[in-house]
Amino acid sequence: MPTINDFLYKGLDIGEISAALSREESPQMIYQITGSEKAAFAAQVSLLKQQALIITYTDEQAQKWARDLEAWLPGKNIMLFPTTEWLPFEVFSRSHEITAERIRVLSTLLPFNRETDSETIVVAPVQAIMKKLIRPEKWLIHCILFKVGEQYAVSDLMRLLVEAGYEREETIEGRGQFALRGGILDIAPHDRDPVRIEFFDEEVDSIRVFDLETQKSLESISEVLIVPVQEYVIDTKRQQDLKGEIKARARKAVGRLQRLDRVEAVKRLHKKVEYLENRLNTGILDESIYPYLSLLSEEYVPFFEWLDHDCLVFLDEPLRLKEQLDFQSNQRLTEFTDNLEKGEEFVNPDHLFISFEDLLASGKRPLLGLSNLLREIPGFDPKRVTNMIARPLAGYGKTSILVEEIQRWKSIGYVIALFAGNEEQSQRLGQGLKDRSINASLVRMEDPIIQGGVYIYPLSINQGFELPVSKMVIFSESEIYRRERKHQAKPKKSSKETDILSFSDLKPGDYVVHFYHGIGKFTGIETIEVDGIEKDYFAIRYAGEDKLYVPLDQLQLLQKYLGTEESSTPKLNKLNGNEWNKAKARAQGAVKEMAINLLELYAKREGAVGFAYPEDSHWQKEFEDRFPYEETPDQLQSIMEVKKDMMKSRPMDRLLCGDVGYGKTEVALRAAFKAVISGKQVAVMVPTTILAQQHYNTFRERFMDYPVKIEMLSRFRTAKEQKQIIQSLKDGSLDIVVGTHRLLSEGVSFKDLGLLVVDEEQRFGVAHKERIKTLKTNVDVLTLSATPIPRTLHMSLVGLRDMSVIMTPPEDRFPVQTFVAEFNADLVRDAIRRELYRGGQAFFVHNRVETLDRVVRLLNLIIPEARCGVVHGQMSETQLEKEMISFLEKEKDILICTTIIETGLDMPNVNTLIVDGADKFGLSQLYQLRGRVGRSNRKAYAYFLYQPQKILTEEAEKRLTTIREFTEFGSGFKIAMRDLEIRGAGNFIGGEQHGHLASIGFSLYVKMLKEAVQQLRGETVEEVAEPVIDIQVKALLPDEYIVDKQIKATLYQRMLGISSEEHLSDFLDELVDRFGNPPDEVENLAKIIRIRMKAKQLGLEQVVQHKQNISLRFAADPEISGEQLMSIAAKFPYPLSFAAGEQGNLELNLRLRVSSIEDIFKAIFKLFDILEEYVMHPAAAARTVSGIV
Repeated sequence: MPTINDFLYKGLDIGEISAALSREESPQMIYQITGSEKAAFAAQVSLLKQQALIITYTDEQAQKWARDLEAWLPGKNIMLFPTTEWLPFEVFSRSHEITAERIRVLSTLLPFNRETDSETIVVAPVQAIMKKLIRPEKWLIHCILFKVGEQYAVSDLMRLLVEAGYEREETIEGRGQFALRGGILDIAPHDRDPVRIEFFDEEVDSIRVFDLETQKSLESISEVLIVPVQEYVIDTKRQQDLKGEIKARARKAVGRLQRLDRVEAVKRLHKKVEYLENRLNTGILDESIYPYLSLLSEEYVPFFEWLDHDCLVFLDEPLRLKEQLDFQSNQRLTEFTDNLEKGEEFVNPDHLFISFEDLLASGKRPLLGLSNLLREIPGFDPKRVTNMIARPLAGYGKTSILVEEIQRWKSIGYVIALFAGNEEQSQRLGQGLKDRSINASLVRMEDPIIQGGVYIYPLSINQGFELPVSKMVIFSESEIYRRERKHQAKPKKSSKETDILSFSDLKPGDYVVHFYHGIGKFTGIETIEVDGIEKDYFAIRYAGEDKLYVPLDQLQLLQKYLGTEESSTPKLNKLNGNEWNKAKARAQGAVKEMAINLLELYAKREGAVGFAYPEDSHWQKEFEDRFPYEETPDQLQSIMEVKKDMMKSRPMDRLLCGDVGYGKTEVALRAAFKAVISGKQVAVMVPTTILAQQHYNTFRERFMDYPVKIEMLSRFRTAKEQKQIIQSLKDGSLDIVVGTHRLLSEGVSFKDLGLLVVDEEQRFGVAHKERIKTLKTNVDVLTLSATPIPRTLHMSLVGLRDMSVIMTPPEDRFPVQTFVAEFNADLVRDAIRRELYRGGQAFFVHNRVETLDRVVRLLNLIIPEARCGVVHGQMSETQLEKEMISFLEKEKDILICTTIIETGLDMPNVNTLIVDGADKFGLSQLYQLRGRVGRSNRKAYAYFLYQPQKILTEEAEKRLTTIREFTEFGSGFKIAMRDLEIRGAGNFIGGEQHGHLASIGFSLYVKMLKEAVQQLRGETVEEVAEPVIDIQVKALLPDEYIVDKQIKATLYQRMLGISSEEHLSDFLDELVDRFGNPPDEVENLAKIIRIRMKAKQLGLEQVVQHKQNISLRFAADPEISGEQLMSIAAKFPYPLSFAAGEQGNLELNLRLRVSSIEDIFKAIFKLFDILEEYVMHPAAAARTVSGIV
């Protein structure tokens, strides 16, 4: 029986269209075809071919195509080939996601990979394929095929990997890196999971796929093809040739500029050549090198040369494609002419880009144009024209109208297909139709259907259409619900708490805090010989060049120093001085006081009898069903957690953390509805007036159909209006108020406040936060944040506050493409113009009010066609509101502003951000700023610029590198933790505690606070001291085994946390996996860890060896009787004596008659086994002793 694909175009001979293409009746034009019907048609034609290429006119269209094709062709490999930016400017760093995605597509198209992925459809915006590429066979030369059992010269591999664009690291942390450790080679390509290749001499012994985050192997494979990480690859010799050609061409350009007396232009040209040479020397072939590749004799080809010769090429709206290509060509020519005169370019790159004629030729591949209207297109002469006669559908929205339409279509024998989005929606729609006497079948694409039937598919397409020739009508979610529904995003792997806290890896140069000796500087790991035994020590430098060597069994006394922003370079303490003990004592007193205050607040909340909300009503369900998008799994989980809290009598205090645009506001809206429907008032507090306006608009829109009164209290309101709002809050006639800190003013009171929502808490000042605290004691509180301040984050992690996390990104969002570069007026001009050309708007952030006028003059000079608006915090309410509304209504193209735009604003049309003086901003500020763009399905760009020739401070460079590293969505947690490292914990505790935190460091301060809270609660503070283990054996991680000192330091720190045999076994497996078979020193280290774990369980405070004597001392009385001691001695094969230690503790001394270290370890473990019987199971041991007696 026929499926939906058989019914599509039943009256049209798809086979004949395809056959005509094979007869070289190409190109063809299909017209009167729009929206999702283009993808449906292309899918049917593509079913007859192995490959297809769809070329469309924007990134957004490409996404729609890809999504529709995934619905029509569930078995095919649909790949999006994204647009990359060509920036002919020097860039300090840039994000690599787009390049990685392009490499993945190119890799899939290679013959090696095509055996498994032969049925492939590539969707590309025309801008993505504009640039010509290296021939696939040339690119393949730079690929490396590894096979188990094959031999490779490791030195050649290193060179080939560097030529292919890989960077060598000690441990790979990101794509495009490789690491060689002994006989183990780790490689992280762009197109697949990282691989670990283990060699035996020069033969590949094994190939394993591993996890980049955990560094652990996942599975073994027999072979792997490693592809370059760059689209343009040339070997070392050709790089030298290119340098020579660049110099030769530059000399001619310099001569010409000198004759014209262009001194500054000559300087710029010399600087450009120096930059290009540096790029070639390091093997980084980025976009800046691209124009100069034409100086080599290599041949570059259009993208479709990577595809099969019979690959179908679809042109979506050919006239638009021609306009795009012509426009880009003219723009490149203009830019090149300008840059040539300024000494910034000297090679015209135009012939490296394709023209519309190249597109039409498509390497003689079969070509189909798809167009809404039949229009004459210069150069496009179709040999066959077909009219599809398809009609778009209108939206219905109401089920009753939809039912009437379905009955009408059914009565004239149409097949009716409803694409409802997902399983849940399909079930709900099916039930709704059944209630109205329409039987609809829930089916899959492969299921058979019949004429006149009604079918529901749990899939999404962008737009519905009618096909009269096939007697078929197809509905999308847009028509069914009269609103756009979005797909469910794939869940993103969320970090565990341990991962969140793994930011504190120690490296040489870091400041550390030793519990007994204070603040010093970690200088590295040193191997020192003591009594003929080599051991590793953590070397710490103190004031006066004193050094402390901390043995591995005392590492728990060390913490990485994190202070306040002002104390990022703390004063070193003196060894054996009083200064440290005084600082600890002062901090201890302050901490106790703070703990009392915290517990008072906590006790008030725990003891407060708040309002327990009832279960959800049908009104709540209806309100939630009206949400115009599909909730992500994290959103649903967060909503459930918030409601659960609200239904308890204890007041809620929950932090909701989620990246910008992840749907935190919807969670707050549902909580607000639950409160209002139960007769409570809701206050939504935000840090800025502009954000208040946006939240006010959002709340009004969502509550439009309900009798809920909503107002806004901010400086956008007149004094009279504010007075009325305050009165309405007091008498209870106002249900929801959105406001700034004006809500905290004297005189503002509520009749029955039930829920307080605080958005971006970190932006409120200390005084405002204190006032918020007073509101919190007997109402439910929901705090929203994209980058939690360290204090908020820590309070959540230690359990004084509940936390929900939304880690799932919305569907169809590109990560923001991030660039870090010196300020360059041409870069600014081109970036903004590129945005304006696609109908968008831009932010230009300059954080000094007094010099904003200079920025306005500059932008008016370089982009005269752009309309500029200006906003800053010193403007009057009227001015600010006028400018913002003007920009929101697209009357202005560029908003020149201070960080007033930083928090929470939602402007989906703004997708380019330029930050001037980015090195002066804090990390969470940069992250928040970047979050203002990329809030639609358009690709967004962020340019973080710093003053030319400026030497960045270490902290500034770290900040800018971090923001580029964490480009992917869901990185708010990582940003918060890295910010804590760079900026310190300044906001952790409030102003009065800063000095104490600076003097002892963040970690120790938190430890003291936690213990003080436990004591005041009457809980026992368990001080589990690490036992001293001193066995005369070489037990360490040798330099030959692990070369990188930082990795070694991290591993030693991780060893401290090993608390079970299973954990130790996993750790040893990881060492073997990452570094190969361990030497004896590592095996000894593992035995020492086992001794430490067992000693801890038994309550021993030390296990110390003196030549052939081993001393074991208990930390407290183990309650072992004299008879039991005699029994222990009888069972142990070596002489064993008992004594009382210095504190009266029981001490066991054994004298060994053996000298081999293996026998010493066996004796210790044997004694542990005997002791366990008496210490861990005293009742059973007592019965055994009495039996002996």
